[in-house]
Amino acid sequence: MKRFGFSLLTFLLSVGIATSQVVVEGNRYEIKSDLGETESRALAKEMDRRFELYNGLFRFDPKRLPGKLKVRAFAEKEAYDAYLKTSLGETRENACYLHYSRFDRSELVVLKKDGGFFSHQAFIQFLRAFVPQPPLWIREGFAVVFEPLVYDSGRDSFSFEENLAWLETVKRWGVEAPSLAGILLSDENESINAEKLVPAAWAIASFLLNVDDEEYRRFLYEAFLLLKPELASGDNARLIADRGAVWIDLLRAQTDIESYLKSRRTFAELIEDGRAAYAAKNPKAAEKAFLAAAELKSSHYAPQYYLGLLAYEKKEYEVAEKRYKNALENGADEALCSFALGVNAAAAGKASEAREFLERAKTVAPSRYAVKVDELLVKLR
Repeated sequence: MKRFGFSLLTFLLSVGIATSQVVVEGNRYEIKSDLGETESRALAKEMDRRFELYNGLFRFDPKRLPGKLKVRAFAEKEAYDAYLKTSLGETRENACYLHYSRFDRSELVVLKKDGGFFSHQAFIQFLRAFVPQPPLWIREGFAVVFEPLVYDSGRDSFSFEENLAWLETVKRWGVEAPSLAGILLSDENESINAEKLVPAAWAIASFLLNVDDEEYRRFLYEAFLLLKPELASGDNARLIADRGAVWIDLLRAQTDIESYLKSRRTFAELIEDGRAAYAAKNPKAAEKAFLAAAELKSSHYAPQYYLGLLAYEKKEYEVAEKRYKNALENGADEALCSFALGVNAAAAGKASEAREFLERAKTVAPSRYAVKVDELLVKLR
C-alpha cells in the first residue's frame, strides 16, 4: 500500500510538472522550467551572461559546442526532489549539475536559485560542456572562485565579492598543506586528503588570478588552452603539469603561494587590524585596513561605520555622513549610527539635523543614549 501511495504521488507530481512547464531559449542555454515565462526568460538571460563572463577568462571556442546547455528549474521542493530521485536515486539540498557522456542529456538542475552553490554548479556545467573531464584543481578551484557571483537582473550586471571562505583554513595548515605538485596531479594521486582538495584547489586558483607575475599568468592561460575534451581528467592534469614545469619551478611556486596566502587577510582580520590601528591612534593604517575590508565586502556595514569615524576625526563631515548612512543602509545598529550622524551634524553646524538624529538614537535605544543625547541637546539650544 505504501509503494502504491509513493507511485501515485510521483505520478501526480510529474503531471503537475508537465502541465506547468515552459521552455525558453537564450543564446547558449535552453531552460525547461515551472517558474513561469517571465522568470524563465530572466534565468536564460542570466545564464547567457554567466557564459560570457566565464568565457572571458577561459576563452573556449563556442563553436565546439554541439548544442545549447540545458537547465531544468523547479519552483517547488517536492517536484525538485521527485525529479532528482528519478535521475540520481536521491535528492539534494542545492543546485546539482548532472553530467552524462551525451551532451544533450547533461543538465543543471535548480530549485529556484540558491546563491553560492547555484553559481558553483553553473560554472562546472560551463567548464564540463567544453572539457568533460577537467583536472580537479581547475574544476573545483575556479568553481569556488566564482561562487559569490551575483547577477542583478535590473542592471543586467554582476556583483562580486572575492571568496575568502577557505583562507583561514589553508593558512592554518602550515607544513601540513598539500604540495602544489600533489594538487596539480590530484586526479591520479590518491594520497591527497579529500577534505583538503577543494580548499587547496581554491588557493592555487586565487594565487594564479591575483599574483602579479607574467610566468604564473602564462602558465594559467596555457593550462586553459591545453585542456583536451577527449582526455580523462588525470591525462589533462598531467599534460598541464608537464607543460607548467617549463614555465615555473614547483618548489619556488610552493613558497610563493604560501607567501601569498600569508599576505591575504580575511574580512574579520582586516576589521580587527583596523580597530587595533584606530585604538593605537594610527589613522592611516586603520583607513587602509577598513578600505580593504570594504573592498572585500562592499555590502557590509562595519567598514563603512569605521571609515565614517575616521572621516569625522579629519573634519570631513560630508564624507562621514555618507559613510554612516551607508552603514545604516547595510544593517548597522540604528541607534549607533543615528547617534554618530547626530554628533557629525552638530560638528558640521547643522543643528536641526543633529537634533533629529540624536532624538532618533534616544528613541531607539533609550538605555544607551538618553543621557548622552540630553547632554548634547542642551548644548545645541
